[in-house]
Amino acid sequence: MTAHLPMRPAWLCRNCAAPWPCGRARLDLATEFYGHSIALAFYLAASMQEAIDDVYGLGLRPDLSALHGRFLGWLSLARRPHR
Repeated sequence: MTAHLPMRPAWLCRNCAAPWPCGRARLDLATEFYGHSIALAFYLAASMQEAIDDVYGLGLRPDLSALHGRFLGWLSLARRPHR
């Protein structure tokens, strides 16, 4: 199984070339961080900041709203209630 990891500075998935985190990466991250949604949010926020820095490093202006949706906007769907 090939991991769906980011390829920098483009932040595309190394496996499927979709914007990272791709659907499979989201599923893998939700599984890996199951029960630790705050840690997942911190990891993704740090990754988003690195992506923003990379976009600026390429001499471009990041679309902050799009990056927020891509990195953090899906988190509420990944949360599972504690039982």
